[in-house]
Amino acid sequence: MTDEGSHPSSDDGSSYRRLLRSSWIIGGSSVGNIVIGLARVKLLAVLLGPAGVGLFSLYQSLMATAGTVASMGIGTAGTKQVAEASSKEDPSDLALARRALFWLGLGLACAGGLIVWALRAVLASALFGSSEHTGAVGWLAVGVALWVAFEWEKALIQGMRRVGDLARLTVFSATVYTVTGSVLIWQFGEAGLVAYVVVGPLASFLLGSVYVARLPRAPRAPFSWQATAQQWQTLVSTGIAFMGALLASTLVQLWIRVMVKDQLGTEPLGHYQAAWTITTQYLDFVLIAMAAEYFPRLSGVVGDKVTARRLVNEQTEIAVLISAPVIVAMLGLTPWVVSLLYSSEFAPAVTVVRWQLLGDVFKVAGWPLGFVMIASGAGKRYFFAQASSLLLMGGLITGLAPSLGLRITGIASLVSQVYYLPLVYWFGRRKIDFHWTGHLVRLLLVALVLSVGAGVLSAVFHWGVYVSICIALMLGFYSLGRLAHVSELKGPLGRAGRFAHSVTSRLGL
Repeated sequence: MTDEGSHPSSDDGSSYRRLLRSSWIIGGSSVGNIVIGLARVKLLAVLLGPAGVGLFSLYQSLMATAGTVASMGIGTAGTKQVAEASSKEDPSDLALARRALFWLGLGLACAGGLIVWALRAVLASALFGSSEHTGAVGWLAVGVALWVAFEWEKALIQGMRRVGDLARLTVFSATVYTVTGSVLIWQFGEAGLVAYVVVGPLASFLLGSVYVARLPRAPRAPFSWQATAQQWQTLVSTGIAFMGALLASTLVQLWIRVMVKDQLGTEPLGHYQAAWTITTQYLDFVLIAMAAEYFPRLSGVVGDKVTARRLVNEQTEIAVLISAPVIVAMLGLTPWVVSLLYSSEFAPAVTVVRWQLLGDVFKVAGWPLGFVMIASGAGKRYFFAQASSLLLMGGLITGLAPSLGLRITGIASLVSQVYYLPLVYWFGRRKIDFHWTGHLVRLLLVALVLSVGAGVLSAVFHWGVYVSICIALMLGFYSLGRLAHVSELKGPLGRAGRFAHSVTSRLGL
């Protein structure tokens, strides 16, 4: 897999190191978050069964949808604005950006919570077909307000590139959520489900406040309504398109859950939720790590086509090298993973997970290119790409669920990712003259072929799991060597990586 583009210069090595370092930090916290989250879901599945998991997914989707609308994209727009302000020499720019973000976040949090509470009866009837859950939806309004408040906290921390703080916040909030939420379900059963959902954003907000308080104090600057209003206008105009994309995502996920429940039943909804949680949780290891450092850096260099192209290629390679061994291993171990994390009652989720994992190969390839749209402020194009792929997925599930059953949810996920990748690649081509390096093209093709092979063998033959594990180990060995080479890793891991690279180089890989 070698070519002239695969040998980094010293500057490239430094860039790889920064990206990889943030990926290790945030990725490590994501692993902790995943383990904690899966333990939390395991307890929920054991105590309440598929029907309880399905009801939880409806509450969670409603809160996520309302929180996305109420936040108006300030998480993304705020990160971009704070990152730009912190890169300027005048500290008053950063002070102004922080102040504007705080007051806008506070206002949106209060407004979002109040609106959901006022519409609780309407929302309950629309989602559940009766007023039975009106009280529960009213309590979700608290979760919406806390969700929005945490968005501005996270935007501030990420925009100032406090990667370590973001990692610790992720793990600590997940731990508090798991312990507190599990106690609620243990004591109150399904009656404690709403409190279980709300505890998540509550823990994130309270701990986020601690880390925001630890940030370096911004210099005092005279308050100006005009300057603050200009900041608000920029935040809202930038964020609203991205809010639309996030809203489309949460609405389609809500739509899918309602359709699965109506057409297939509550238990299949729980199976779909289990599959979606597994594939989303493990991929967060790569994608959250990518956003933490990569997005603020890309926002600062997107006007420089050469630098931006190099950065996107570097981040894509890191993402594929880290995720490909995991995807292949998961394809083989899916039945065991589903049984371990949930129970034998969730066996129908296995097929869904495998289809979604194949789609994740395309998702990892397209994710860095999607950030080019965000960093360059192309909100309308980003919204179109996201919304159209999601509508394609939702439409396929709605139309084909009666004939294909639950597995269409996984197939539709794969189709939507195959559709999305050319869209973001085309935009990257137009915006920064982007193209994948020859080495990266070969790496992507190898990852795709091996993933398809592992998926087919594991589904058809009982010994396929062992083949998948062997392939995953070989991919992991190659990835370690390549990452050590391009980032010039030090220490024991670096020595192991250099050994792996020397072996794979002799084999012509």
